[in-house]
Amino acid sequence: MSLKHSYTLIAPAYDAIIRRPLAGARRRSLAALPVDRSCRILIAGIGTGLDLPYLPKLHKYVGIDLTAAMLRRARSRIASPDTSLVQGDCQRLPFRNECFDHAILHLIVAVVPDGAALLLETARVLRPAGKVFLLDKFLRRGQLAPARRLINLLSRHVATRTDVVFEQLIENVPQLRVEEDEPVLLGGWFRVIQLEKCVS
Repeated sequence: MSLKHSYTLIAPAYDAIIRRPLAGARRRSLAALPVDRSCRILIAGIGTGLDLPYLPKLHKYVGIDLTAAMLRRARSRIASPDTSLVQGDCQRLPFRNECFDHAILHLIVAVVPDGAALLLETARVLRPAGKVFLLDKFLRRGQLAPARRLINLLSRHVATRTDVVFEQLIENVPQLRVEEDEPVLLGGWFRVIQLEKCVS
């Protein structure tokens, strides 16, 4: 089953499953967004728009998602004319180089088939010194986690991967460096990570 098809089926129940357990982690991640000047910010994998209520109003946002059913739900949460939605693939972003100041990647890196491609594309569309605000579930390097790896055999085909090692992904994206990395839920399985695009 493709992700587009599975998330079309999941969309009606997505908020009931995800919203409350991850609300605090979303707030924690998005609290680091700048509030001193207006920026153009990408929301990759915007889903049903659960980040929207926590976003500072002064910025311009562009949300992208693969699934029309998720975007329809996100549209109902838009409270600002400075937020637009695009249907597209986060692994091949339909935007020009260096056109965003910052990017939000919440619960998308472990969903897409190629997380490194998503991070590379994010780096491409970010301006130098742009930040990436990332929230997702990751294993640590060398962590066995047999239950999570077993769950992954099914979950990777339906909704998300549960065996992604962030440190392995970021090794393939030298344009981004880790500034912060904090555990937030389930013994550190979910992490809030802040990256910065290196200035060449």
